[in-house]
Amino acid sequence: MYKIGSCLIGRHAALMGQYCCSPGVAKFHLGSGAVYQKSAFKHHTGDPEMPPCNFKPEEFKGMSKEKMMEVRKQKCNPVTMKITYYKRPVFIHQGYMQWLWDVDGRRYLDLFGGVATVSVGHCHPKITAAAVKQLKTLWHTTNIYVHPSLQEYCEKLTSYLPDPLKVVYLTNSGSEANDLAMLMARLHTGNFDILTFRGAYHGGSQHTMGLTSNSPYKYPIANGSGCTHIMCPDVFRGLWGGSHCRDSPVQTIRECSCAPGQCMANDQYIEQLKETFATSVPSQIAAFFGEPIQGMGGAVQYPKNYFKEAFKLVRERGGICIADEVQTAFGRTGTHFWGFQGNEVVPDMVTMAKGIGNGFPMGAVVTTPEIAASFGKAFHFNTFGGNPVACAIASSVLDTIEEDGIQQNCHTVGTYMMTGLAKLRDKYEIIGDVRGKGLHIGVEMVKDKASRAPLFPEAMREILEDVKDMGVLIGKGGVYGQTFRIQPPMCITKEDVNFFLAVFDKAVHSYMNRK
Repeated sequence: MYKIGSCLIGRHAALMGQYCCSPGVAKFHLGSGAVYQKSAFKHHTGDPEMPPCNFKPEEFKGMSKEKMMEVRKQKCNPVTMKITYYKRPVFIHQGYMQWLWDVDGRRYLDLFGGVATVSVGHCHPKITAAAVKQLKTLWHTTNIYVHPSLQEYCEKLTSYLPDPLKVVYLTNSGSEANDLAMLMARLHTGNFDILTFRGAYHGGSQHTMGLTSNSPYKYPIANGSGCTHIMCPDVFRGLWGGSHCRDSPVQTIRECSCAPGQCMANDQYIEQLKETFATSVPSQIAAFFGEPIQGMGGAVQYPKNYFKEAFKLVRERGGICIADEVQTAFGRTGTHFWGFQGNEVVPDMVTMAKGIGNGFPMGAVVTTPEIAASFGKAFHFNTFGGNPVACAIASSVLDTIEEDGIQQNCHTVGTYMMTGLAKLRDKYEIIGDVRGKGLHIGVEMVKDKASRAPLFPEAMREILEDVKDMGVLIGKGGVYGQTFRIQPPMCITKEDVNFFLAVFDKAVHSYMNRK
């Protein structure tokens, strides 16, 4: 174990010999000596102290911020201007593990991970080494030829999945994986209609836009025909919910009189699903898509037995059950490697992306031999799916999750964070719900707990901006943009959590004082 140097960003001083990264990474020697950098922002008196970091970022010498914004406005598609979260945008230059640096040298704790995409850490040394090694050997070839990295990765990936999920098709993204899953489901069943939850996000391609049930992501054109959106069994905001519905360290503030092992909310939501079958789709359907925990929808969790009963009803009507694991896979939920395992089901198909490559563009569809055989009715070719570099990186991600104890870290640190957030929920009237598992967490903000009505968008923006200015990056989602999303690189520590909790506490407190 090496002792490595420390960072002093702005007024945040590190202590020599302490590590900002997970123990599995601290063994890499990255040089010594304190690093001093100017902060791009003034810090307010009493801001929480950022944990120490022992990595020295490179000095940024590229395009000015003014020039970047000019190019973004004039040369990039206008939609990119819509998705800049902040009044004062963040100009990211470099990343290492759970940390990001902007072009001015200011350090941020990244608790959003590029939308749950950076799984084991920004520029993780092990992943970087695997990428460099493969780049020196073979950058690209296609499935026309047999190359080792694809076969080796598919064998390794399927070893993490239960039978009969043993056949892989590699893609470039989650949207592409879900698009392909839709096609395979329809080919296999001979049926057309597909069910998804309201509030779901399954991609932005023309077909997956039909699966997606969140209006800001939908364009006013024909898309995704044959998709029906069913009531989301949201036990906090939905019509029914209670105090021990979900598989989470933190339950809702709603009360119920359910006996142990019973859930009246689940029964009601299943009745709504049956109503959909009776009124809105044919007697035979192609598939049901479900995220084990909703991502863009705001980390929404369902009653514990909902998936079990829903899968049974779907299969009775000829459909297959598809788990969209784009945001919940690879140990992120802590107790299990796959999100669907927490729902005690085995789907017929699993789609994945984001964390599969730690940020490198990659996705996958894994299904059964029987369903895969139905796909041989025509050629399906993907130029970059199964790229040698992507496979080498994804293989290293699986190894790193094991070697660094990432899944256990998600469970331990995630539960610690949710417990701390629950205390803030009890402290503030505008924090309505804390939910999730592992490091897939949502904090739903409300006008007041009695109504559970969404907090105003401007208030959400104010709090988000304040959290950012104190050095933490989080996301937001939900149908009404009312939920803060926390899906960090899965190497974060309890020390990082303490810093975030202090920052979030101060941001909410400051907003309440300004009201």
